[in-house]
Amino acid sequence: QVQLVESGGGLVQPGGSLRLSCLSSGTVFSISNMGWYRQTPGKLREMVATITYTGATGYADSVKGRFTISGDFTKNAVYLQMSDLRPDDTAVYSCRMINQYGVPYWGEGTLVTVSS
Repeated sequence: QVQLVESGGGLVQPGGSLRLSCLSSGTVFSISNMGWYRQTPGKLREMVATITYTGATGYADSVKGRFTISGDFTKNAVYLQMSDLRPDDTAVYSCRMINQYGVPYWGEGTLVTVSS
């Protein structure tokens, strides 16, 4: 059974930084796309950043220039470096991996709280 496990969330002051990690605990073959998503109560989940096996990346406008996604497709691991964090970045951040057949795998999420 495949599980994605996120880590690195926590409480940080505005302007601070955090690095999120997501690793797969089971055997997942042929991952072609990995990404980070976030959700706050009462809102739809939104894409934060994605990366493909070719290295192409995409970011939500709200995080461009502040967040950086990276991934290791040989280890099925994806990371999100977050800088200059703002209170409205507060959310549960979840990772997603998609294999070449379009099957998605999701993590349970890690809470990021930006507050003074």
